[in-house]
This record gives sequence, C-alpha cells and structure tokens, in this order.
Amino acid sequence: MNNLFRIETPLDEETISKLKIGDKVLLNGIVYTARDQAHKRLVDELEKAGKENRQPNLPFPLEGQVIYYVGPAPSRPGMVIGPAGPTTSGRMDTYTPILLEKGLKGTIGKGRRGKDTIEAMKKYKAVYFVAVGGAAVLISKRIKRIETVAYEDLGPEAIYRLEVEDFPLIVANDVYGNDLFDEGMKKYRKVT
Repeated sequence: MNNLFRIETPLDEETISKLKIGDKVLLNGIVYTARDQAHKRLVDELEKAGKENRQPNLPFPLEGQVIYYVGPAPSRPGMVIGPAGPTTSGRMDTYTPILLEKGLKGTIGKGRRGKDTIEAMKKYKAVYFVAVGGAAVLISKRIKRIETVAYEDLGPEAIYRLEVEDFPLIVANDVYGNDLFDEGMKKYRKVT
C-alpha cells in the first residue's frame, strides 16, 4: 500500500529514507527550477571551481535542495505563474549525478531516469519525484511565489526560486535504487 507524505524542503536523509516508490507526496517549501542549459552552467561552475581549488559560486546552495525540471510559461494577470508542467527528466541525466554528489536531495520531472542517475540517487541518498504531465495549469496553482535567481538570459529556462504549497508528486525513484517504471513494467507483464 502506498502512503501519503507531507514533507518540507530542504530535504534531509531521514525524511527521504521513509519514502518508497509509488508513495504520494505533498511538497512544501522552496523548490528551484532548472533545465538543460541551467544544469550545464551549474556543472561548469562546479568543475571550474574544482580545478581552481575554490568554493563554487552557485546561485543557490545545493545541500538538501530540490530541482524541478520546468520552463514556466509567462503568468496571466492575477496569477503567480503560468502553466508549469514537468519537462522530461532524462535530458538532465548527464548533469544530475554531479549535483547529487554536491548535496542535491531531490528532483522533479516526468519520465524515466538513466541507470547512472538511479545509482547516484542510491549512493548519495536522493529521490526522484514525478509530477503529472499534462496538468501544467493545475500544478501552477500550487506555486505561491516565484523569483528569478540566475541565468535570466535563458528566459523560461532561467533558474527560478518557487515557493510551493502541497505540490502533488509521486516517488518514482527512492534512495534504495527502486524504480517505479520498472515495477510497473513487471506488474504489466504478469497480467498480460
């Protein structure tokens, strides 16, 4: 039986160790947005700082944070944000293990993650949540505040700081290396 958890950011290992694939989550607190080009810039800065033996100059601290793969649409009058549906997560798999190593604890998107990313989530104790695709307008109603943090030149792919309230998610990959997509395929094969 899947559980319902109401959790807050920043995430810690104690909280996410309780989550299992298929669990429903209502996320509250601060979430940062980032897509392909923002991820590249974050990782480039981490690598440059490592070569120069200095602390990285990141637009937000990675430790315990959650990144939502989204490029929000412009808001309409009276709205905090426009439609804000999840982006396909696999495109960020090149960068995600490095961010997890540096303390990132959660990601939100849609679709499967690659094997290396799942292994990194297990190693660094992180979790992947899926948001329901096609529900961008409904999801946007759970975002209470938005602020541009970095890379404004990327437009909707800039990094934004979102304040979310009861943001509905499902655990797709847990800290134990389990994969909701694999489990779903196994169940489907048993009934066909």
